Amino acid sequence: QVQVVQSGGGSVEPGGSLRLSCEAAENIAGITYMAWYRQAAGKQRDLVASVTRLGTTTYADAVKGRFTISLDSFKDIMFLQMDDLKPTDTSVYYCYVLYDHGYLWGEGTLVTVSP
Repeated sequence: QVQVVQSGGGSVEPGGSLRLSCEAAENIAGITYMAWYRQAAGKQRDLVASVTRLGTTTYADAVKGRFTISLDSFKDIMFLQMDDLKPTDTSVYYCYVLYDHGYLWGEGTLVTVSP
């Protein structure tokens, strides 16, 4: 059973925008924290942005002012609005969910930024 479903992503030119979403299954209870990570080819997985159920957000320096994370806490859906995308944003983006019984990762979605 898929517990976390990601959608969005794709290919865009520099300066363009994309939106990612991450939805947790209804049986996942007690979500307190959700985040987006990304991993470029040959590199480690890094935190991009995070949000708590209370709405506290954090951003990596590389995306501040360009990306916006948000959470629909009633539906347990997290979004990442990505604006002014750069080639250096090209990565596989992963959703991370922290809940009562542990944590889950999404399957990843590829974002490619190129002319």
